Amino acid sequence: MFQYYFLLGLRSLRRNPALTALMVLTLAVGVAASVATLTILHVMSGDPIPAKSERLFVPLVDNGPVKGYKPGDEPNDNQLSYRDALNFLNSKAAERATAIFGTGLAVEPARKDIGVFSARGLAVAGDYFNMFDAPFLHGQSWSPADDKGAVNVVVLGRKLADKLYGDTDPVGQRITMSGQQYQIVGVLDSWKVVPRFHRIIGSQDGAFSDEDEMFVPFTTAIRNEMPRNGSTSCTDDVAPGYQAFLDSECTWIQFWFETRSAGDRANLQSYLDSYAAEQRKLGRLPRNAANKLYDVREWLDYMKVVGNDSKLSAWLAFGFLVLCLVNTIGLLLAKFSVRAAEVGIRRALGASRREIFNQFLIETTVVGLVGGVLGLLLAFGALALIAMQSKALTVVAHMDWVMLLTTFAMAVLSAVLAGLLPTWRACQVTPALQLKSQ
Repeated sequence: MFQYYFLLGLRSLRRNPALTALMVLTLAVGVAASVATLTILHVMSGDPIPAKSERLFVPLVDNGPVKGYKPGDEPNDNQLSYRDALNFLNSKAAERATAIFGTGLAVEPARKDIGVFSARGLAVAGDYFNMFDAPFLHGQSWSPADDKGAVNVVVLGRKLADKLYGDTDPVGQRITMSGQQYQIVGVLDSWKVVPRFHRIIGSQDGAFSDEDEMFVPFTTAIRNEMPRNGSTSCTDDVAPGYQAFLDSECTWIQFWFETRSAGDRANLQSYLDSYAAEQRKLGRLPRNAANKLYDVREWLDYMKVVGNDSKLSAWLAFGFLVLCLVNTIGLLLAKFSVRAAEVGIRRALGASRREIFNQFLIETTVVGLVGGVLGLLLAFGALALIAMQSKALTVVAHMDWVMLLTTFAMAVLSAVLAGLLPTWRACQVTPALQLKSQ
């Protein structure tokens, strides 16, 4: 019987084609607007590294001045000073650890057809790549000895490697950057982490910025006095010179720990508290503020990767969908009302109210399916337009299989909800009155 009613639903699309087209379009527009905003929210709020998100932690100790501080205030900054970052690197408090800061170098290609250009990248510890599951196309990370010796080595991103060497494996070759030669030890494959949780601060598009072009050891970047490309916060005046800056309380370094298990968080917090207490004895960290540890999901919330504007947009889109459903209900009422005579005849011939209800509800489901197909096309168009606005939106404005299925489910469910009242009204037709009027 379902198949029969489904075929009747397909045929009913040709009745009152203008009214049917208006219903389908109204439903499709509402679904497309909701799905487009929900897709972006879904991508932005996803877990970027689910296998490790409970084992990766950002430590924050508040090294700000006492002036203006009130107990319970959030940390002075979301980065660390060089002194704290170096101490954490040397502490072995967790299984892996890395300090991170953005930098930029002038690449001097050996090829004559490519002029000198600027490349942006990160200064990191060797653990960085294993911590964040970075995929290697060629080679591997540098060794702990390279970290310790501040050796001039580099890992290239795939885009930069393709630009300089094409399909050739460049591992072992030397590249000149800002007047110094670096040996290439590895090339990363395409690596799009969404959101880019490990490098939220200091990049133009934050958590949804492009892949980095190259990576150098943190110790090498310090030895070579590489420029900083990112956010820096200083509460006091700093004396001239690079070493004076390193010795200051300026915060400019991001830091991550990786523990062996999620249960080791308490031990890491205990280390952080002990470290802060020891530093206070040395005259640092005068605020005596609480020391913070954030896992990946907590860090994304703390950094407000999904802002209130995004959430508000999603709610407004769903409000628009509700408005479209109200209009669809009115259109269905109009469409079903002209079929009262048909219902009366069917009831007189023995059809039950339940059978009438099933028939009309399946017809609204067919409308929902057609609206879902059209809504999906409109959603793809909307996401394409959104992606054209900025590089950051290009990263998040794409639909996956989850949202693809959600589109159809939302369209069918919306049509069924919109069809409940008109279908119930259609079942209330009194056969005698309809036959007498005919």
